[in-house]
Amino acid sequence: MKENIHPTYFPEARVTCACGETWTVGSTKKEIRVDICSACHPFFTGEQRIVDTEGQVDRFYKRLEARQQYVAEKESRETSKTSPNRLLEEFEVAARATKLLVDAGLATAGDLIAKLEEGGDEAVLAIDGFGRKSLADFKKAMRRMGYELPGEEA
Repeated sequence: MKENIHPTYFPEARVTCACGETWTVGSTKKEIRVDICSACHPFFTGEQRIVDTEGQVDRFYKRLEARQQYVAEKESRETSKTSPNRLLEEFEVAARATKLLVDAGLATAGDLIAKLEEGGDEAVLAIDGFGRKSLADFKKAMRRMGYELPGEEA
């Protein structure tokens, strides 16, 4: 064995826990301080408490809360995205077709869906100047936004 390369060994090193418990062990350090021991650890005591020495539990709850908030915001965005009160101008369909529907009294997505439920495609096509291409464009835009149109299976 080489000389002078090994640490000093203390056969009577004192270990002190934060709860006040002390005992002796053999170690290369003369005194050891620990946060938790078998006298105070919940596993050994049967006590129901969370041992959180580095704030891990708090960080976990903050992440959980942030996730729940994100999910709630996402849900509200999805709900507002398919709102029946959404204006037809927001569907980015030809301005002429949108103007014809608004002039006919169909200003929102809910109005257009109600008209389609009431008389189908023919009821909307009966609007003077509104054609099949415009209706197809509106239906396509509404499906893309997540609306369920009458007479179509999801």
